[in-house]
Amino acid sequence: MVISSKLPKVGTNIFTTMSKLASECGAVNLSQGFPGFSSDPILLELVNKYMIKGFNQYAPMSGISQLCERVAEKTRLVQGVEIDPYEEVTIVSGATEALYASIAAVVTKGDQVIILEPAYDSYTPAIELNGGVAVGVKLNLPDFSVNWDALKAAITPKTKVIIVNTPHNPSGYVWTKNELDILAELLADTDIYIVSDEVYEHITFDTREHYSLLSNSILRERTFVCGSFGKTFHVTGWKVGYCIAPKSLTTEFRKIHQYLTFSTATPFQYALAEYLQESSKYLELSDFYQVKRDLFCEGLKQTPFKFIPAQGTFFQQVSYGHLTDEPDLELAVRMTREIGVASIPISVFYSEKDDPKILRFCFAKEDFMLEKALEKLSKIKNYL
Repeated sequence: MVISSKLPKVGTNIFTTMSKLASECGAVNLSQGFPGFSSDPILLELVNKYMIKGFNQYAPMSGISQLCERVAEKTRLVQGVEIDPYEEVTIVSGATEALYASIAAVVTKGDQVIILEPAYDSYTPAIELNGGVAVGVKLNLPDFSVNWDALKAAITPKTKVIIVNTPHNPSGYVWTKNELDILAELLADTDIYIVSDEVYEHITFDTREHYSLLSNSILRERTFVCGSFGKTFHVTGWKVGYCIAPKSLTTEFRKIHQYLTFSTATPFQYALAEYLQESSKYLELSDFYQVKRDLFCEGLKQTPFKFIPAQGTFFQQVSYGHLTDEPDLELAVRMTREIGVASIPISVFYSEKDDPKILRFCFAKEDFMLEKALEKLSKIKNYL
């Protein structure tokens, strides 16, 4: 029997490939985006507490009320936006599920979905599985801001959704309030929806603010906002996220969600709900990661790489085109094997595999691991 693949172009993703190679080579793994340190012991104790208390059966499909209420409180505190915790918040099994369910809720056969490239690799498969067509619009280099002329030109009568990602993976670019206003003006007289990937919402630097698309009244009415507790609290393996959307969109979102996972791990939800009662747990996250970004960027100054310090996320990009014409994937693999530091080549985030000669490093690691990686990277000239 031969399967007619629904995703014939998809193979093992680059994150799995590079992490496997790093393990085989004993390299410092700065490729895959997961924290290299544990979560707060208090949060771990809370999970154990609720497991022992017997909170181990199915949670409500939309999430336990306490956690939905905490999400609403957080949104009001950080963004100044009032949302209904029961009608507009859904707890899901990771932000990737939130992204998929949002796309599946509104995309039908032949619909065009604009993605701003370089783009996270789960967007296009989700679009194609739901019969849509992904349309790539390239962000400006070197800062990865929006090319508004290109975005306007890409919009057609078939455009159903635009996917926004801020803070942006892989570049770390953070949208400004003015950019939200420009997007709102562009879409005001259209029926185009937005899926907003905001999983790094609490990781911004240099006093820069994250403006959720919820904060713009025009955009809010057409937007699914996807968030991640895993990214915020260093527990990516728990796969717990959420989606905030207006009631009409949430209704359609939940129709998809209930047949994807139905509900999300119960003790994790209760633990997070109690943990979120103290707002400092997420309000101080930027300060924590800024120390790591600054440490990593200071070390990069001792290398021949060029870079712009990331505005947000826990990723730092470096440019090497002035050093060699070697394709980024080849260089990333060779650096892992010969230098002992694993990274992600940016070409994999482009539908046409554009190669601007940029590598992405994850600095969400223990300081000694970053220092070890930086020592190795300081010798890069010997290998070019």
